[in-house]
Amino acid sequence: MLLALFADIHANRQAFSACLDFARSHGAERIICLGDYVGYGADPEWTVETVMDLVEKGALAVRGNHDAAIGASSESMNAEAQAVIEWTRGRLSAPQRRFLAELPLTLQEEDRLYVHSEASSPARWRYVQSTADAGRSLMATAAHVTFCGHIHRPALYSISVTGKMTNFVPTSGVTVQLLQGRRWLTVLGSVGQPRDGDPAASFAMFDTKSREITYCRVPYDVDAAAQRIRENGLPIWLADRLSVGR
Repeated sequence: MLLALFADIHANRQAFSACLDFARSHGAERIICLGDYVGYGADPEWTVETVMDLVEKGALAVRGNHDAAIGASSESMNAEAQAVIEWTRGRLSAPQRRFLAELPLTLQEEDRLYVHSEASSPARWRYVQSTADAGRSLMATAAHVTFCGHIHRPALYSISVTGKMTNFVPTSGVTVQLLQGRRWLTVLGSVGQPRDGDPAASFAMFDTKSREITYCRVPYDVDAAAQRIRENGLPIWLADRLSVGR
Protein backbone atom coordinates (compact mmCIF):
# COMPACT_ATOMS: atom_id res chain seq x y z
CA MET A 1 0.00 0.00 0.00
CA LEU A 2 1.26 3.47 -0.85
CA LEU A 3 0.86 5.85 2.08
CA ALA A 4 0.90 9.64 1.93
CA LEU A 5 2.03 11.13 5.25
CA PHE A 6 1.36 14.74 6.23
CA ALA A 7 2.53 16.64 9.31
CA ASP A 8 2.28 20.23 10.53
CA ILE A 9 -0.39 21.44 8.12
CA HIS A 10 -1.01 24.50 10.32
CA ALA A 11 -4.24 25.68 8.72
CA ASN A 12 -2.54 26.33 5.36
CA ARG A 13 -5.30 25.48 2.91
CA GLN A 14 -3.28 26.23 -0.19
CA ALA A 15 -0.37 24.00 0.85
CA PHE A 16 -2.50 21.08 2.05
CA SER A 17 -4.67 21.15 -1.08
CA ALA A 18 -1.57 21.08 -3.29
CA CYS A 19 -0.07 18.16 -1.34
CA LEU A 20 -3.29 16.15 -1.41
CA ASP A 21 -3.60 16.67 -5.17
CA PHE A 22 0.03 15.63 -5.69
CA ALA A 23 -0.30 12.52 -3.52
CA ARG A 24 -3.49 11.35 -5.20
CA SER A 25 -2.08 11.92 -8.68
CA HIS A 26 0.94 9.79 -7.70
CA GLY A 27 -1.11 6.84 -6.53
CA ALA A 28 -1.52 7.35 -2.78
CA GLU A 29 -3.87 4.73 -1.39
CA ARG A 30 -4.09 5.87 2.22
CA ILE A 31 -3.64 9.16 4.06
CA ILE A 32 -1.81 9.46 7.39
CA CYS A 33 -1.98 12.78 9.26
CA LEU A 34 0.57 13.39 12.00
CA GLY A 35 -0.87 16.37 13.82
CA ASP A 36 -0.81 20.16 14.08
CA TYR A 37 -3.71 20.81 11.77
CA VAL A 38 -4.24 24.26 13.27
CA GLY A 39 -2.08 27.15 14.44
CA TYR A 40 -0.21 29.82 12.47
CA GLY A 41 -2.40 29.67 9.35
CA ALA A 42 -5.71 31.31 8.51
CA ASP A 43 -7.95 28.42 7.42
CA PRO A 44 -8.42 26.19 10.47
CA GLU A 45 -12.09 25.42 9.81
CA TRP A 46 -11.42 24.10 6.31
CA THR A 47 -8.34 22.18 7.41
CA VAL A 48 -9.96 20.41 10.35
CA GLU A 49 -13.07 19.64 8.30
CA THR A 50 -10.86 18.18 5.57
CA VAL A 51 -8.99 15.97 8.04
CA MET A 52 -12.29 14.86 9.59
CA ASP A 53 -13.56 13.87 6.15
CA LEU A 54 -10.34 12.00 5.37
CA VAL A 55 -10.57 10.06 8.65
CA GLU A 56 -14.18 9.18 7.91
CA LYS A 57 -12.96 7.71 4.62
CA GLY A 58 -10.24 5.60 6.24
CA ALA A 59 -7.32 7.94 6.95
CA LEU A 60 -5.47 7.83 10.25
CA ALA A 61 -4.77 10.94 12.32
CA VAL A 62 -2.96 11.73 15.58
CA ARG A 63 -2.98 14.86 17.72
CA GLY A 64 -0.30 17.55 17.69
CA ASN A 65 0.55 20.14 20.34
CA HIS A 66 -1.30 22.97 18.55
CA ASP A 67 -4.37 20.73 18.27
CA ALA A 68 -4.11 19.92 21.98
CA ALA A 69 -3.84 23.63 22.81
CA ILE A 70 -7.29 24.28 21.36
CA GLY A 71 -8.85 22.48 24.30
CA ALA A 72 -6.14 22.89 26.94
CA SER A 73 -4.86 26.34 27.85
CA SER A 74 -2.05 24.70 29.83
CA GLU A 75 -0.07 24.03 26.62
CA SER A 76 3.00 26.29 26.64
CA MET A 77 3.56 28.45 23.53
CA ASN A 78 5.06 31.80 22.64
CA ALA A 79 2.78 34.83 22.65
CA GLU A 80 2.18 34.94 18.89
CA ALA A 81 1.40 31.22 18.64
CA GLN A 82 -0.94 31.50 21.63
CA ALA A 83 -2.73 34.45 20.02
CA VAL A 84 -3.39 32.38 16.91
CA ILE A 85 -4.64 29.47 19.01
CA GLU A 86 -7.12 31.76 20.77
CA TRP A 87 -8.28 33.15 17.43
CA THR A 88 -8.56 29.60 16.05
CA ARG A 89 -10.55 28.41 19.07
CA GLY A 90 -13.22 30.97 18.24
CA ARG A 91 -13.37 29.87 14.60
CA LEU A 92 -13.83 26.14 15.10
CA SER A 93 -17.21 24.54 15.68
CA ALA A 94 -17.88 22.38 18.73
CA PRO A 95 -17.66 19.15 16.66
CA GLN A 96 -14.33 20.29 15.20
CA ARG A 97 -12.91 21.10 18.65
CA ARG A 98 -14.14 17.75 19.96
CA PHE A 99 -12.53 15.94 17.01
CA LEU A 100 -9.13 17.48 17.82
CA ALA A 101 -9.47 16.75 21.55
CA GLU A 102 -10.33 13.09 20.96
CA LEU A 103 -7.48 12.32 18.56
CA PRO A 104 -4.94 9.82 19.95
CA LEU A 105 -1.34 10.81 20.64
CA THR A 106 -0.05 7.69 18.86
CA LEU A 107 -1.33 5.02 16.52
CA GLN A 108 0.24 1.67 15.71
CA GLU A 109 -0.40 0.01 12.34
CA GLU A 110 1.39 -3.29 11.66
CA ASP A 111 5.09 -2.48 12.24
CA ARG A 112 4.65 1.28 11.92
CA LEU A 113 4.12 3.85 14.69
CA TYR A 114 2.60 7.27 14.03
CA VAL A 115 3.18 10.14 16.47
CA HIS A 116 3.43 13.91 16.22
CA SER A 117 6.53 14.55 18.34
CA GLU A 118 8.38 11.39 19.41
CA ALA A 119 7.68 8.00 20.95
CA SER A 120 9.27 8.13 24.40
CA SER A 121 6.85 10.67 25.86
CA PRO A 122 4.37 11.87 23.21
CA ALA A 123 2.52 14.28 25.51
CA ARG A 124 5.70 16.22 26.37
CA TRP A 125 6.07 17.36 22.76
CA ARG A 126 9.84 16.88 22.61
CA TYR A 127 11.69 17.84 19.43
CA VAL A 128 13.88 15.33 17.57
CA GLN A 129 16.87 17.49 16.69
CA SER A 130 19.81 15.12 17.24
CA THR A 131 20.78 11.47 17.17
CA ALA A 132 20.38 11.42 20.96
CA ASP A 133 16.79 12.63 20.63
CA ALA A 134 16.14 10.08 17.90
CA GLY A 135 17.71 7.28 19.89
CA ARG A 136 15.48 8.01 22.88
CA SER A 137 12.43 7.78 20.63
CA LEU A 138 13.59 4.61 18.87
CA MET A 139 14.33 2.84 22.16
CA ALA A 140 10.77 3.53 23.32
CA THR A 141 9.15 1.40 20.62
CA ALA A 142 9.67 -1.90 18.83
CA ALA A 143 8.19 -0.53 15.59
CA HIS A 144 10.31 -0.97 12.50
CA VAL A 145 9.43 2.55 11.35
CA THR A 146 8.29 5.48 13.46
CA PHE A 147 6.85 8.46 11.59
CA CYS A 148 6.77 11.87 13.27
CA GLY A 149 6.86 15.60 12.54
CA HIS A 150 6.92 18.58 14.91
CA ILE A 151 10.26 20.18 13.94
CA HIS A 152 9.18 21.26 10.42
CA ARG A 153 12.40 19.93 8.87
CA PRO A 154 12.85 16.55 7.15
CA ALA A 155 15.29 14.05 8.61
CA LEU A 156 15.95 10.30 8.66
CA TYR A 157 17.47 8.36 11.56
CA SER A 158 18.11 4.66 12.05
CA ILE A 159 19.51 2.30 14.67
CA SER A 160 21.17 -1.08 14.16
CA VAL A 161 20.77 -4.18 16.33
CA THR A 162 24.03 -3.16 18.05
CA GLY A 163 22.72 0.33 18.80
CA LYS A 164 24.69 2.18 16.13
CA MET A 165 22.87 5.33 14.99
CA THR A 166 22.84 6.93 11.57
CA ASN A 167 21.23 10.16 10.46
CA PHE A 168 20.94 12.23 7.30
CA VAL A 169 18.74 14.80 5.59
CA PRO A 170 16.83 13.11 2.77
CA THR A 171 16.88 14.56 -0.73
CA SER A 172 13.46 15.42 -2.10
CA GLY A 173 12.34 13.06 -4.83
CA VAL A 174 15.02 10.46 -4.07
CA THR A 175 13.68 7.13 -2.83
CA VAL A 176 15.26 5.57 0.27
CA GLN A 177 14.69 1.94 1.24
CA LEU A 178 14.17 1.46 4.96
CA LEU A 179 16.09 -1.80 5.35
CA GLN A 180 14.79 -4.50 7.66
CA GLY A 181 18.11 -4.84 9.51
CA ARG A 182 17.65 -1.44 11.15
CA ARG A 183 14.81 0.43 12.85
CA TRP A 184 13.93 3.85 11.51
CA LEU A 185 12.67 7.23 12.67
CA THR A 186 11.41 9.29 9.75
CA VAL A 187 10.87 12.94 10.58
CA LEU A 188 8.57 14.62 8.09
CA GLY A 189 8.88 18.19 6.95
CA SER A 190 5.94 20.58 7.30
CA VAL A 191 3.07 20.90 4.86
CA GLY A 192 2.02 24.36 5.96
CA GLN A 193 5.10 26.02 7.40
CA PRO A 194 8.46 24.55 6.27
CA ARG A 195 11.49 25.72 8.24
CA ASP A 196 14.37 24.27 6.22
CA GLY A 197 14.81 27.19 3.84
CA ASP A 198 12.57 25.77 1.11
CA PRO A 199 9.09 27.36 0.98
CA ALA A 200 7.58 24.42 -0.96
CA ALA A 201 5.18 22.26 1.05
CA SER A 202 6.76 19.06 2.38
CA PHE A 203 5.36 15.58 2.95
CA ALA A 204 6.36 11.96 2.29
CA MET A 205 5.12 8.83 0.57
CA PHE A 206 5.89 5.34 1.87
CA ASP A 207 5.40 2.02 0.08
CA THR A 208 4.60 -0.60 2.73
CA LYS A 209 5.59 -3.48 0.42
CA SER A 210 8.95 -2.26 -0.88
CA ARG A 211 9.58 -0.27 2.32
CA GLU A 212 10.66 2.73 0.29
CA ILE A 213 10.10 6.30 1.41
CA THR A 214 10.19 9.36 -0.80
CA TYR A 215 10.19 12.87 0.60
CA CYS A 216 8.22 15.21 -1.66
CA ARG A 217 8.19 18.98 -2.15
CA VAL A 218 5.18 20.66 -3.73
CA PRO A 219 5.10 24.33 -4.79
CA TYR A 220 1.86 26.09 -3.87
CA ASP A 221 0.37 29.57 -3.87
CA VAL A 222 2.41 31.02 -1.00
CA ASP A 223 1.18 34.55 -1.68
CA ALA A 224 -2.45 33.50 -1.28
CA ALA A 225 -1.75 31.72 2.00
CA ALA A 226 0.17 34.74 3.30
CA GLN A 227 -2.59 37.11 2.25
CA ARG A 228 -5.15 35.05 4.17
CA ILE A 229 -3.03 35.47 7.32
CA ARG A 230 -2.82 39.25 6.83
CA GLU A 231 -6.54 39.57 6.05
CA ASN A 232 -7.43 37.91 9.33
CA GLY A 233 -5.24 40.19 11.42
CA LEU A 234 -2.82 37.47 12.51
CA PRO A 235 0.84 38.30 13.23
CA ILE A 236 2.43 39.57 9.99
CA TRP A 237 5.64 37.59 10.45
CA LEU A 238 3.62 34.37 10.15
CA ALA A 239 2.77 35.46 6.62
CA ASP A 240 6.24 36.73 5.77
CA ARG A 241 8.05 33.56 6.82
CA LEU A 242 6.13 31.40 4.34
CA SER A 243 8.01 32.84 1.37
CA VAL A 244 11.42 31.99 2.83
CA GLY A 245 10.63 28.66 4.48
CA ARG A 246 11.80 29.73 7.94
